[in-house]
Amino acid sequence: MSGSGGNAGGGGNSGHGGRNAGPGGNRGGRGNGGPRDDSRRNAQGRERNRGPQRNFTDSAPAQRTRRADPARLVAFEVLRAVAAEDAYANLVLPARIRHHGLDKRDAGFATELSYGALRSRGTYDAILSRCVDRPLDQLDPAILDALRLGVHQLLAMRVPAHAALDQTVGLARAVIGAGPSALINAVLRKVTANTLDEWLDLLVSGETDETKISSLRHAHPEWIVRAMRQSLVAHGRPASEITDLLIADNAAPVVNLVALPGLGSLAEALDGGAAPGELVEGSALSSGGDLGRLASVRAGTTRVQDVGSQLVARALAAVDLGPKPGSTTSEQPAGGEEWLDLCAGPGGKAALLAALARQQGATLLANEPLPHRAKLVSQALAAVPGETWQVRTGDGRDVGTETPESFDRVLVDVPCSGLGALRRRPESRWRRTPKDLADLGPLQRELLASALAATRPGGVVAYVTCSPHPAETTAVVADAMRKREDLELLDAGSVLDDVSLTGNLEAGHESTAQLWPHIHGTDAMFLALIRKKA
Repeated sequence: MSGSGGNAGGGGNSGHGGRNAGPGGNRGGRGNGGPRDDSRRNAQGRERNRGPQRNFTDSAPAQRTRRADPARLVAFEVLRAVAAEDAYANLVLPARIRHHGLDKRDAGFATELSYGALRSRGTYDAILSRCVDRPLDQLDPAILDALRLGVHQLLAMRVPAHAALDQTVGLARAVIGAGPSALINAVLRKVTANTLDEWLDLLVSGETDETKISSLRHAHPEWIVRAMRQSLVAHGRPASEITDLLIADNAAPVVNLVALPGLGSLAEALDGGAAPGELVEGSALSSGGDLGRLASVRAGTTRVQDVGSQLVARALAAVDLGPKPGSTTSEQPAGGEEWLDLCAGPGGKAALLAALARQQGATLLANEPLPHRAKLVSQALAAVPGETWQVRTGDGRDVGTETPESFDRVLVDVPCSGLGALRRRPESRWRRTPKDLADLGPLQRELLASALAATRPGGVVAYVTCSPHPAETTAVVADAMRKREDLELLDAGSVLDDVSLTGNLEAGHESTAQLWPHIHGTDAMFLALIRKKA
């Protein structure tokens, strides 16, 4: 529930002029039983033009602008695509910004408005339910999305109330129709009666359930609040950190960049205002804007990638495997390793791994089951010389049986709930359910089993999830360790420390490692390094 972002062209109340005499204008001469005011009429009995000096009140939606501000229109289109088409905001938003030709300032406004309204939907709906005279599910979904945009502007952005009201009603009139404008205006005027903090106090007044209170105050479903609290404890952190974690989930994430080792450079990004990364070599924190303007980004040698993803990929590449079984150290050739990214789509970690493999004289096989995502992997890898990598399109669960004991290093970044990336995917917290955890569990176990089968004796598997939930992390690893006797857990926390710039991430717990948004400023990436005994 952050209040970041500024007024990027919010505009004032632009609807003063026009031919309408205004709300409640009495053209019949007598109203409410009072005397007729003939001073405003000419000799023919017609009302004189009252001129531009007339100020309409805030309760006059008919006098508001009828034009949709482009930045707000983009945000509305994003919310509609997410709700009606099950789209992802981070994919829809850039396309809509380009379509409407927004400049940097308006693009920033549209981003904060759309992400903020999506992120805080649960809390905003609780507020709106106090201001609407019917259940919210009886409202037209487009009207509800317009109201959410209005609430975010009123309560969490530096937009003047009159501009938020005027522009939201104008947006509705332009893209939904004139009918709902009075409703939207009336509801948002009720919202202005309180600040965000005052609304939150009202919502939790008399509530004793701490989980529900946290859910309302920090805009997370109750089941996710419970899951995150459980996850903290499971990874050795105190449950009292839950508030800090939820707040970090709601902060607008900084864009992380990585220069592919030996291929990319951050010079252009740093010259453009990016700051050097503090956690991992070759990383930077972007100042925002259109990163596509950078030649290095267009070439693919500099990429957008969360620092947590960078760290786990570098950790796998850095593990000391020692000589292959049956050979002495003196006989072991330099390089020559074969690496595997079992779940490579859309290709971010694969590109970094391929660049690292190239430096170490290794090769990478990137596997992705879906053809369109396999194409994205090939595009991501295109910046790395082709002799270093190959892309396989197929089910990762088959790799272990088709090519057993063939790979030295295997990354298995399994499909997961994504609870560790809620700050980057604002709509996902309202889409996910506890059932997702149960549904994904068997697939995660099968993929890890395939990865272990595909690993040669002495090789290492990095089991990675973008979720801290124990059902997707430690429980999956523990099941795999119980089923085979030729496995050992390496100290993943120590390896992460070795590849980090700080050397003291404090991410390790019982040999596995968990990164956190509120501690490390990364997505909540989990890492287990499993060695297959020689």
